[in-house]
Formats: sequence, structure tokens, C-alpha cells
Amino acid sequence: MQVDNILQSKGMTVYTVSAHAPISEAVRVLNEHRIGAVVVLADNGGVAGILSERDIMRHLTNEPADLLKRAVREVMTTSVVTCTRMATISELMEQMTERRIRHIPIVEEGELIGIVSIGDVVKRKIEESEQEALALREYIAS
Repeated sequence: MQVDNILQSKGMTVYTVSAHAPISEAVRVLNEHRIGAVVVLADNGGVAGILSERDIMRHLTNEPADLLKRAVREVMTTSVVTCTRMATISELMEQMTERRIRHIPIVEEGELIGIVSIGDVVKRKIEESEQEALALREYIAS
């Protein structure tokens, strides 16, 4: 099964912020859409980074009030792991586990086309297991 299957069922909406935006704007987007990460866009529209709840939490220890005024580019993760829609779910799971990340932007030909979270992957694997169990029950019953 491929990432494209997940994108087809969940949609391709990706919430983004500019690298120049204040952290407060990113927090507003995270809260408004009830998501765990936003993709950070460079001026040319490409992926410059990703900002997760975890990134924000790491920076809360030093002067938390000032954090909301800082630019996203100062806090974001810049080494973003991406994949294409043709990547397999197993490859995605391996990357997420190995690198301890929860979100992977889907990029093709330099264009951001979607994002997949660990929740999306788990949901798809559960659905897959349920379908296999149903098929086995039907096979045994026939």
C-alpha cells in the first residue's frame, strides 16, 4: 500500500506558515486546525522546515513569553524528511520510527502536495488488518 492511498482518503490539505511568521501565528494554526505540526514555507514556496508541538515545547524553557514573538525559522526543524505519494506505508513507518518523527510532508517535483501523520499511518494499518481478518473469516466460512 502506498502513501497515495492515505492522501486519497484524508485529502491533500496542508496547513502552512511562512518562515518569517511569529511563533504565535503557528500556534494559532495548530490550535485552530487541531494538528500537531505545520509545514514551513520558504519565500519561493518550497518546504523550508516543519514546526511541531515538540519543537515549541523544547523552546519554552527559556523565556516562554518571548517565544511567541520569535520567528518560526528560529524554532523549526530544518532537516525535513519528505517522500512522494508512491512511497509505501511500510517505508513511511520505518522513517517515522527510525527518525522519531510524527509528520512527513509529501513533495513531488519540489511542490508540497500533502502531509501524512503517524495517526494517518496507524489508521490505515488498522483498516488493512480489519480487511484481512474479514477476508480470512469469509474464506473459512465458505
